[in-house]
Amino acid sequence: MIYVGIDIAKLNHFASAISSDGEILIEPFKFTNDGDGFQLLISKLESFDKDSLIIGLESTAHYGDNLVRYLVASFYKVCVLNPIKTSTMRKNNIRKTKTDKVDTYIICKTLMMQDHLRFVTFYDLDLMDLKALGRFRQKTIKQRTRLKIQLTSYLDEVFPELQYFFKSGLHQKSVYALLKEAPTPEAIASMHMTHLAHLLKSTSHGHFDKETAQQLRVLAKKSVGASDSALSIQVTHTISQIELLDSQLERVEAEMTEIMKFNDSVIMTIPGIGYINGGMILGEIGDIHRFSNPSKLLAYAGLDPSVYQSGNFQAKKTRMSKRGSKVLRYALVNAAHNVVKNNSTFKAYYDAKMAEGRSHYNALGHCAGKLVRVIWKMMTDEVEFNLE
Repeated sequence: MIYVGIDIAKLNHFASAISSDGEILIEPFKFTNDGDGFQLLISKLESFDKDSLIIGLESTAHYGDNLVRYLVASFYKVCVLNPIKTSTMRKNNIRKTKTDKVDTYIICKTLMMQDHLRFVTFYDLDLMDLKALGRFRQKTIKQRTRLKIQLTSYLDEVFPELQYFFKSGLHQKSVYALLKEAPTPEAIASMHMTHLAHLLKSTSHGHFDKETAQQLRVLAKKSVGASDSALSIQVTHTISQIELLDSQLERVEAEMTEIMKFNDSVIMTIPGIGYINGGMILGEIGDIHRFSNPSKLLAYAGLDPSVYQSGNFQAKKTRMSKRGSKVLRYALVNAAHNVVKNNSTFKAYYDAKMAEGRSHYNALGHCAGKLVRVIWKMMTDEVEFNLE
């Protein structure tokens, strides 16, 4: 076999190749992180049989993702190594040396010493996409939440009575449509009744009728809000930003749904797990074989109990550690909430925890831990959900 080690950086990568006998076949060389650089790498490898090549690189944030996709699409065997393994190999060197060129040899030697190498597949690339989309979705939701809070504060000054007029609150399409056209009580009060009634009816799909429009206009005339042009601009622009984020979330969720439908994962057989939650879980877990047992996956999600011990004292009840992937923990707890509603075994487990005097979220955390064990079993054995 021929082992190719690639040291990843933002602008330039280094690569070298060593045979299984330890012979240096390609001296370390630099190639750029672009199309020309990738072509240079391929040209160096073309003289070898593709089946005899094993390409390894460290997991370094997103800097190596494009190269991994490129090599996998070219049907090379690519292995992404844990930096801890290469760091251990580096420490074994007698001389304390760390350069990009030396690191390529260390990666090659790390590949040679691994008993079982798992190569990146097209499915792994889909998981990478799910992870990126899931995290982007969470960030977008946080941005939208902040904007909604900001909008509420603006309306506290502009039209404070409005948020109590609509039972479903301010954040609905009909209210946004109204405020974009008439962002102040004065503007709403001066709207023609026919136009106001039509606007509310069409945007609420018939939920708000003419009587609602009449009541709203009366409320606007009595409002103590400030008809301030600066606040009006902030109201309309904030709504536009919220609607933009809404459209982005729809696009992200549609893409996640498409990826999940294409891969048809076994976790979708769990009642209560949808495409979005399932996609976030799969994306954050990645290669399930990284976790030799469900306890390690539980710890990765931060759902494992923290340990507190001092002298002869050992705490019997502790909170979850909340270490590891915050997105995975969120998705698992959210999924557990839905599974409890749809599965009698999980419902009984939840009720038992509540009977012990635990809080709702504490009980859900235990259900999420139970769900982790079920997911690990299903994904490692590739069996469908059956817990009745």
